[in-house]
Amino acid sequence: MIIIRANSKLHLFVGLITGIMFGFLLQKGGVTDYDVLIGQLLLKDFTVIKIIITAIITGMIGIYFLKSKGLVKLHPKPGSLGSVVIGGLLFGIGFGLLGYCPGTVAGAVGQGYMDALVGGVVGMIVGAGFFAHIYPVIKKKILDAGKFKRLTFTEVFNIDTWKLVLIFSAILVIVLILIEMVGY
Repeated sequence: MIIIRANSKLHLFVGLITGIMFGFLLQKGGVTDYDVLIGQLLLKDFTVIKIIITAIITGMIGIYFLKSKGLVKLHPKPGSLGSVVIGGLLFGIGFGLLGYCPGTVAGAVGQGYMDALVGGVVGMIVGAGFFAHIYPVIKKKILDAGKFKRLTFTEVFNIDTWKLVLIFSAILVIVLILIEMVGY
């Protein structure tokens, strides 16, 4: 088995290949299409949520499998209600105004969509610069509000990791089935 060490060339190569595969799969799944994304926001096309749920199930099982084999370590970070609210608002406003999220904007740029390049990439650069500029001011007053320690669901529910993974996976599969039954 290959264990990837931090800062190695292999680590960067695997990241590059993973990114290319991610973009390819986003494009093949149809979620780099503006109309599909707007359809999700209007609750008319649930392609995006189906792909997200499938990715959550796959990622959850994959990460915990790798963890059980000692190939990865999880490093949960503490959070705060303030940072979650600000992050959610910024993401939501950007998604609502542009019609792309950061992952899909990269895929749309790869497909040659100029709105994604100009509005998305330029918007992300300007937004990141603005956030970096105001970060010192909002860190203590807003971002640190409602701090919570780093907890995993396993710790919160006091349950075996694989039991939790199976329960969450089953719930998400049921949600996928329900979405399909409704016809979205």
